Amino acid sequence: MNAPPARPLAGLQTFLAFDFGTRRTGVAYGSRMLGQPEPRGAIVAEGDARWPHITRHIEEWQPDALVVGVPRHPDGQAHDNTRRAERFANQLRGRYGLPVFEVDERYSTTEALASGARDADAASACIILQQFFRESS
Repeated sequence: MNAPPARPLAGLQTFLAFDFGTRRTGVAYGSRMLGQPEPRGAIVAEGDARWPHITRHIEEWQPDALVVGVPRHPDGQAHDNTRRAERFANQLRGRYGLPVFEVDERYSTTEALASGARDADAASACIILQQFFRESS
């Protein structure tokens, strides 16, 4: 009898989440055990200039996997930023060799701003990671 396929999250405990933007990318760190992400600030850089910052976060936090928020229109349709975020997720996979999970992040920035966040990008990354934890439990 064959064993059931392993759950995609089996053994993955720590995560870095990204709220991708062309100029600012919010970062959050969290563990499944604690379930409460911590904002790690925003990377203020465009294009290839962001990669050294991302590398520093990955080296510092040593995550088991990465989570990227992928925005969509309210009706679920893709738009230009959807494709940019998906490309960013693919680049993370290729550069770091870590599992990368994509999460629908509609309204995360709106929610972060409504909560009074001082750094909406990092707060949005926390919301993205919280949503990932909820959906993957």
